[in-house]
Amino acid sequence: MKLASLYSGGKDSTYSMYEAGQQGHKVVVLVSMKSKNQASYMFHIPNIDLVKLQAKALGIPLIFRKTAGVKEEELADLRAAILEAKEKYKIEGVVSGAVASEYQRQRIAKICEELGLESVCPLWHREPEEYISEFLKDGFEAIFAGVASHGLTEKWLGRPFDSAALQELKELNQKFKIHISGEGGEYETLVVDGPIFKKKLVIEEAETLWRGDSGVYVVKKAKLVAKK
Repeated sequence: MKLASLYSGGKDSTYSMYEAGQQGHKVVVLVSMKSKNQASYMFHIPNIDLVKLQAKALGIPLIFRKTAGVKEEELADLRAAILEAKEKYKIEGVVSGAVASEYQRQRIAKICEELGLESVCPLWHREPEEYISEFLKDGFEAIFAGVASHGLTEKWLGRPFDSAALQELKELNQKFKIHISGEGGEYETLVVDGPIFKKKLVIEEAETLWRGDSGVYVVKKAKLVAKK
């Protein structure tokens, strides 16, 4: 089935696209939304403009649209972008990185139903530790692009998401009950490489912005390099 991927550049949307491919589907276009609302219920915020580089690294065309990010109203903007993907790329379905959020999954499913498309959610209700272990084992590389939870300090920003980080997240889950895969907004990620990437994203300049109990890793300059 030809799919559009709702793509944020983070681990969930990237791995769901990979899993969809493993299931025999083909992602023919990425759909990314840039929200003006920093507290958007639907859309990933940190470093969203980097999806333009990631799309080139993946070798997949991108539909990149902006939204004011007003709750519920932002869904009309998403619907318009998905409709554009359907008309231009003849997609039959939409793959998303929903893991545990009923809010996101239901709203995406409703848009798909209205447009006569299938909603594909390969990661839905996957056990978090198992899913992230597989993400790392399959060769994906990511960094922490934002944190907002007890136990996630400034030192996590820009940190590689590796097995050591996963172990610490498990410990923080025991201590503070944070969601290991960040479904409660505890953290955001940026994927820089993986088996479906034709080139690797290299960060050349970045800034850490810390606000006392949360922060973001703002990438100011990045480039794509050939993979060895």
